[in-house]
Amino acid sequence: MYLDYFGFEQLPFGLTPSTELFLGLGPHYEAIHTVHSALELGEGLVKVIGEVGTGKTMVCRMMVKYLPDHVQLVYLPNPALNGEELRVAVAAELGIEEHATNTLVELIQRRLIELAREGKQVVVFVDEAQALPDDALEVLRLFGNLETEDRKLLHIVLIGQPELEARLQQHHLRQLRQRITFSAYIRTLNLNEVVAYIDNRLEKSGGSRQLFSSEQKKAIWRASRGIPRLINQIGHKALVVASSRDEKKVCNEHLYDAIHDTYDSRKPKFKRPIFWGWRE
Repeated sequence: MYLDYFGFEQLPFGLTPSTELFLGLGPHYEAIHTVHSALELGEGLVKVIGEVGTGKTMVCRMMVKYLPDHVQLVYLPNPALNGEELRVAVAAELGIEEHATNTLVELIQRRLIELAREGKQVVVFVDEAQALPDDALEVLRLFGNLETEDRKLLHIVLIGQPELEARLQQHHLRQLRQRITFSAYIRTLNLNEVVAYIDNRLEKSGGSRQLFSSEQKKAIWRASRGIPRLINQIGHKALVVASSRDEKKVCNEHLYDAIHDTYDSRKPKFKRPIFWGWRE
């Protein structure tokens, strides 16, 4: 790999989200702030929507990392759960192990009341929520009804792709939709944000921001459409090509090859950034 070759301490453009490389850019900060504000206000159901590759998992990890001490987290990363499996998963996260199916919700409610008396706020993070079947979404809606006279016992954060938004528009999910009080949308990055994103990752990984020229960073923005996952793929491949050709900086040809090797990227026509010309 190119770690030693460029003097990196870690991969700057790894595809596995690393909170060490997080930079609080506008769309990600806004999503985190919206969720934290909703939880502070005691709202029961919140959703975060973002296109594939825009950083939903990173946002989720940052929210989890900085949750206050009084918050007890229930994290559900597996969307392939039916309604009964979701109840069991939540119960297990709350430390409820032995149970009968017909008493599970009662046991969950009892446990939530105990935690509330201890000053705990229980928050459920549901990742890839667009893949949950209808019966699991209905279970979440019913969980949202668990409350005392003055507070919700369970706070739910749905994190998903735009398909989740489309599903929630369906008539039979209107009760769930109407319970969502706060929503956040993770947009793609603009040019200045992409430049900051690339520089931040290069520097925090121990490298130099000069590995890519300003025009090349602009080309990465155009090619990736501002999607962090594609930025990472293109940047990683460009560094691989540069090191394999014994170059200490990324050349236009390296970046050109990296972009064309990235399936969902917008492809340039030419090899010089000033005259690249972009296909739709």
